[in-house]
Amino acid sequence: MKRKKIKVQSYYHFMLMPGMILLLIFAIIPMFGTVIAFQNYIPSKGILGSAWVGLDNFKRLFMLPDFKQILGNTFFIAIGKLVLGTIGSIIFALLLNECRMMRLKKTVQTAVYLPHFLSWVILAVMFSNLFSLTGVVNQIVTFFGGEPTMFLISNKWFRPLMILGETWKEFGYGAIIYVAAMTSIDPTLYEAAGMDGAGRWKRMLHVTLPGIIPQVVLMTILNIGQVLNAGFDQIFNLYSPLVYETGDIIDTYVYRVGMINQQFSLATTVGLFKSVISFILLFGAYKLADKLLGYKVF
Repeated sequence: MKRKKIKVQSYYHFMLMPGMILLLIFAIIPMFGTVIAFQNYIPSKGILGSAWVGLDNFKRLFMLPDFKQILGNTFFIAIGKLVLGTIGSIIFALLLNECRMMRLKKTVQTAVYLPHFLSWVILAVMFSNLFSLTGVVNQIVTFFGGEPTMFLISNKWFRPLMILGETWKEFGYGAIIYVAAMTSIDPTLYEAAGMDGAGRWKRMLHVTLPGIIPQVVLMTILNIGQVLNAGFDQIFNLYSPLVYETGDIIDTYVYRVGMINQQFSLATTVGLFKSVISFILLFGAYKLADKLLGYKVF
């Protein structure tokens, strides 16, 4: 019996093997490269031949004049996306749940989910055309008597556009878990609310919304661990040197310093700093989820 159980379980292990191999190659093995953060890394000498400098790269990092600015941009954009994205997903899920025309409901769901599956390489072209000086948005502004604006090279508009753009792309897909949570709400609660004279608005406000609050809190807490991921793909494809002041985030800074300026030690230091802070936030988020909702991962 035990041998049969081991044989059955071995099939599942074989199914996991391709994913585990990819994880090992692209996630585990590259972690050994973090030693570059403690070296004056020279590619021709390699990791074993480069001189060790201890924490000098970290001291240099914290002394950089634009480091606080980059960190601030990252938090501002990431938190803005988290807050607005969560609110957008909740509102859409509530409205979708109230729709009684199933054909219309499925059509809207499909249309709103679609942007999630499009790459920012594609969407960046669309955004560039929409918000260009002669784009649709500026034509509307001009029609109502306003002055045209170069939105994507404006430090005033760049961060709001990044937040709104990501929210538009992801709010439909993010609503899936809330729509699923609504199906588990006891129908008798709606019947009782109706008998007490509550209309659809009151039932949505006092039955549906409280019914999904645990899922909202859980998803918000778990997303805290990703707060330093402000969206490299989006910003890299839309920003320019003119908006580095408000649009440069940790990931784009690492790319520019490491791949373009070839300061490999400094780029690794910034990446390691981000990883450590993200781990602390993620660990704290899971502990908070365990304390408030009894959700355990480790």
